Amino acid sequence: MLRHAAFAVAMLSAATVAASPGHGPAQGHDARAYGEPGDPHRPARVVQVTMRESDGRMTFTPDRILVRRGEQIRFVLRNRGALDHELVVATLDENLAHAKEMEKFPEMEHDDPNAKRLRPGASGEILWRFTRAGAFDFSCLIPGHREAGMFGTVIVK
Repeated sequence: MLRHAAFAVAMLSAATVAASPGHGPAQGHDARAYGEPGDPHRPARVVQVTMRESDGRMTFTPDRILVRRGEQIRFVLRNRGALDHELVVATLDENLAHAKEMEKFPEMEHDDPNAKRLRPGASGEILWRFTRAGAFDFSCLIPGHREAGMFGTVIVK
């Protein structure tokens, strides 16, 4: 009986994580404090972001990106490291909360337009339109990676 209860709690936790920002399709129109999924039929500025490990640190290059409010960005991601990495765009509070969930479920895959996980040597894209001014976070939320320096800021003016 106890094993069944533990399994039910684990499944409920996984369902909660899947419904949180950065996991699974969002409810409603998909607008968030930091913007909305981009429109592939509209122009976008390309920002190349490299993920890697070096000298005991994990980094994004660049780790600071300036954006105009309303601008659509095509993040072209390249994992030049030896480990899996991801990039998740959100508010700092959302990413910090999401990181705690990732500690419980480190192999969690993202299926959301504001996140992409890449194997070593792989590349991918995130198309995002920043609709509000502010400072927003992008982080690798694989346990230990953010703590090793793998985070950055998008500043929307």
